[in-house]
Amino acid sequence: MRTVAIFAAVGALVAAVALPAYAVSKPSAAEATTLQQMAVDEAQSLVVASEATAAPMARGSYSATTPEEIAKKKAEAAAKARAAAAARVAAATRSGSGPSDADLRLAASGSGAVRYPLPQGSYYVSRTLGSGHNGADMVAPAGTPIFATASGVVRTSSESYFGYGVAIIIDHVVGGQRVSTLYGHMINGSRAVQSGQVVQAGQFIGKVGNTGRSYGAHLHYEVKVNGSLVEPISWLRANAG
Repeated sequence: MRTVAIFAAVGALVAAVALPAYAVSKPSAAEATTLQQMAVDEAQSLVVASEATAAPMARGSYSATTPEEIAKKKAEAAAKARAAAAARVAAATRSGSGPSDADLRLAASGSGAVRYPLPQGSYYVSRTLGSGHNGADMVAPAGTPIFATASGVVRTSSESYFGYGVAIIIDHVVGGQRVSTLYGHMINGSRAVQSGQVVQAGQFIGKVGNTGRSYGAHLHYEVKVNGSLVEPISWLRANAG
């Protein structure tokens, strides 16, 4: 009996010590619930990088920024401008509004040794010799024919003669005096005579234009007698037939 009592006491002692420790180490039902389970009612979804897709970017949604793209755009704009200009020229030619060389290569009216450089009634004089201006500005529509004032030899025939632009200079002998006449601001490509060529009074030499230092279509006309400038309109009135 004593032995049984001892074993019973030892068993009770073991139970008294072991059961509280076991209770502490065993997870409770509340603790066994995961955080995800606890927050399931208010849970938020998370998209990881592997699930994200980039929105496509349309090429037309932004402008050129690289030097190559800028140069390409400029070239395209220039090509469009050239095409538009060519179309306008073609339309003018078809409509007959452009001047005809066949109608312009005529001699100036009159039979004198000196002729007016433009047809009568086709121009007006906006200014003349003086205040640093060396000749007369005879304002006329672009394409108006220009004639040699007198017979002589072409000294200069140039597409770019200083500020005169497209210009011609002719040397003459009029009344025993050395005379030179200059015709400036003509249309590019309209020169009908070349340096060294002999021309006759009233011969067609070019067309009124707006080249060089010019502000509108007109003929800049200069006359020198024995190397000195003279007022061109007065000289024409005194000498032209």
